Amino acid sequence: MPDTLIPGTDTTSDTRESARAVEAQEGEAQEGEAQAYEAPVDVAVVGAGPVGLLLACLLVQRGLSVAVLESREQGSEHSRAIGIHPPGLAVLAQLGLAEPATAAGTPIFRGEAWCDGETLGGLDISEAGGRYPFVLALPQRDTERLLRERLVELCGGHDPVRRGARVVAFAQRGGVVHVELASTSTADLRARYLVGADGPRSRVREYSRIRWRAFGAAQPYLMGDFRSAAASRLTRPGPITAPHAPTTALLAFERAGVVESFPLPGGWRRWVVLTESLQPEATAAELAATVRQRTGFALHAASGTDSDSADAERSARSISAFAVQQHLATRMAVGRIALVGDAAHEVSPIGGQGMNLGWLDAAALAPALELAVRGGHALGSLALADYDAGRRRAARRAVMQASFNMGVGQPAHGTRLAVRNALVRGLSRPPFRGLLAQAFTMRGL
Repeated sequence: MPDTLIPGTDTTSDTRESARAVEAQEGEAQEGEAQAYEAPVDVAVVGAGPVGLLLACLLVQRGLSVAVLESREQGSEHSRAIGIHPPGLAVLAQLGLAEPATAAGTPIFRGEAWCDGETLGGLDISEAGGRYPFVLALPQRDTERLLRERLVELCGGHDPVRRGARVVAFAQRGGVVHVELASTSTADLRARYLVGADGPRSRVREYSRIRWRAFGAAQPYLMGDFRSAAASRLTRPGPITAPHAPTTALLAFERAGVVESFPLPGGWRRWVVLTESLQPEATAAELAATVRQRTGFALHAASGTDSDSADAERSARSISAFAVQQHLATRMAVGRIALVGDAAHEVSPIGGQGMNLGWLDAAALAPALELAVRGGHALGSLALADYDAGRRRAARRAVMQASFNMGVGQPAHGTRLAVRNALVRGLSRPPFRGLLAQAFTMRGL
């Protein structure tokens, strides 16, 4: 077996240290060690989420061999990511998936903001221009299904995803990365390049000794999906679009904190609320009560009675609590290792940037890896350095935008409330409205 890079603490490592860790592993392979492994694949992707699957598709499309390593035995049915922005649709179009995704999803053409029952402003997403004048709402599980099917098709019917394969160590030696797996069904492997698409708790990032810098304080949210027909406006009547409007996103910047609602396929809507603390045991009835208290919209379970609670559970799904803590990796490529998606940057889901940002990482990384595999490591190192610098700049911009989104949604009273509402009104009018549409749809990232 080759020497392995053992995971450890990362509190004192910096960019130079991560580079030295990689350089220390490069060298001549031990005699006979290659016989312990399969023939190397061009790229091993760790993580079979939407970013890892899309990257694998792009690499296979370019003629590279891939192995996708996923520690979970089964894919998740939970759909945290639902929004596909125009740049993300453009990446899907490279794989011939934009049309199938659009057919399966719900396009969002407009967003409306309000407070205390009064409209603050509206945004026509089409003002951003481009081929896709909308944000597509599609549950993550459906997006992953499309990507898995396309990957198998690109691989000639072979599925390159190895489930139950948990990376426990790896080392860069002899021009390849030796990956050690904890798995009962798949052998250790070698790859010319290794990509971490394994989320915010990335083992690839940790084992590469790349620092994970936090930005801002963690903020708790509660979300769930309710049938659109379940929602009705009971109080605070005003010129507000009904919550079942099939192509409109609703943002309530209320005094107690933001409430967001987005249409989903099949007559559902997602509701997200800022909470005072993390509520992992919260029920559909409790989420519905918070929505009604702040906005006047009733999602069935509003009175707290047993019948209301049962009604809420029947008309709701995917109730979950989560805390938003933003992070950025100090490097996105070092040696033969690269990071994409949440492994490289954890961005608030408020605004729906995370998955799309990861797809844009993948679209930038795929040609760099092709150049590295076909043109040699020296040339590939330059391409990966460009990828590292460019995508870290994009991630920093995304974090700044997400921080603004979260700030606007904080509880507000008195002067702060008046200033916040005036800001939202101003941004929803010319000449700022077009710029807001550009930012909301992730142009420039």
